[in-house]
Amino acid sequence: MPLFYQHNINATTKLGVWHIAEPEDFFLLKVPLQQNIRHPHKRLQHLAGRYLLRFLFPGFPNHLIEIADTRKPYLPDDAFHFSISHCGDYAAAIVSRSHRVGVDIEIPTTKITRVRHKFLHPDDVVALEKSSGIVSGGLPVADNPVVRKLTLLWSGKEAIFKWYGNGEVSFSDHIRIKPPEAALSIPGRGMMQGMFLKTGTRALTLPFVNFNELCLVWVVTE
Repeated sequence: MPLFYQHNINATTKLGVWHIAEPEDFFLLKVPLQQNIRHPHKRLQHLAGRYLLRFLFPGFPNHLIEIADTRKPYLPDDAFHFSISHCGDYAAAIVSRSHRVGVDIEIPTTKITRVRHKFLHPDDVVALEKSSGIVSGGLPVADNPVVRKLTLLWSGKEAIFKWYGNGEVSFSDHIRIKPPEAALSIPGRGMMQGMFLKTGTRALTLPFVNFNELCLVWVVTE
């Protein structure tokens, strides 16, 4: 059973990451395929994410999931709050009976250094470049501290976007995250502080885990 990571955040909130190594039939025995997804790997990611919901909370009503206009999956009665993320051969899910949640996983690649201006505020780009430089020479991608920091920032913004759930968010203007200042341990864990500015000012704490293979970030609020 390739459960990659599980964390029981509190009495009503659980998080898990699944390393997808099973065929479709494994997941279809447990959860329904509710969308017409033609690409085999995307379909497998979809099923693994929904399987995780029931793995974390066996009574999770997968068959009642609906999709909002913003593409956010939800339960009409809010019996559970949940968020799902997929990347490569991994799926992540966070589920809570009582808290608003968001989660994201990302596999670090050097592409993140080329698109940083699309999701970082200009002030954040200057600060990050001044403090560490955008360099990638000499280090494997997975160990490059700048690639890792940028990946964590992107993943944190995705987690906040999913936590908000109502769409129409500017990642550069509405979501600001302070990058980790200390050297990152890989594997290792830490915290980032963020601000959501679209509807007033909301301070958010973003726990993260740096695995060798990927980055995981989540947010939980009352």
